[in-house]
Amino acid sequence: MNQAVLEVFPDPAALAERVAAWLAGLAKARTGPFAVCLSGGSTPQRLYQQLADARYRETFPWPRAHWFWGDERFVPPTDPLSNFRMVREAMLAHVPIPPENIHPVPTTGLTPEASAAAYEKTLQSFYGARRLEPGRPLFEVTLLGLGPDGHTASLFPGDAALKERERWVVAVIGAKAEARISLTYPALESSADIAFLVEGAEKRDVFRRLRAGDADLPAGRLHSQGRLHYFADRAAAD
Repeated sequence: MNQAVLEVFPDPAALAERVAAWLAGLAKARTGPFAVCLSGGSTPQRLYQQLADARYRETFPWPRAHWFWGDERFVPPTDPLSNFRMVREAMLAHVPIPPENIHPVPTTGLTPEASAAAYEKTLQSFYGARRLEPGRPLFEVTLLGLGPDGHTASLFPGDAALKERERWVVAVIGAKAEARISLTYPALESSADIAFLVEGAEKRDVFRRLRAGDADLPAGRLHSQGRLHYFADRAAAD
């Protein structure tokens, strides 16, 4: 894993504001399409709400930005558990994003396995190839969370998905009450910048293990091909 840059903030609000400014700066600096892989959870939700604020709503290069999901619960897009629904309500519904630039995981009318296969085709179509190439990242930015058990996206301890190196997307069944659709390590790692967003004292121990390179954690097995960032609040980082 590349050497990570750690930034610590006094509270979750300051963390969200910093990451919003960082993401907007990267997007503005790029002239072509800007693909972002989104994370679910309360920490990125604050980030998405920041991006929907007037400061970014009016200045972010929305027409060039494409939005993908690192994982999704296999529930309808209107379900309270849906990551898509959370992002839509926090950001997408409030900013001028072209509808064709929003790429949610399909979760209706399909089996979990068919959903994963369909989303892999979506990613490959956007990328323009069926195999990921070193030096040509799929995403400009991948946002990731960190679970108390060390999971990231929907890659959970002991699950077979941790060993998948060929497929870009898999169905994760049995790890949680509902099936999940998750990008695999190769897809998550294919990013110019990867950012873990971590907050709360309950994450302190697992975050310390991640920073120490603990490969027993699913998050610790991710090997960034680009720049790696840890954005954390003081409660998680102390």
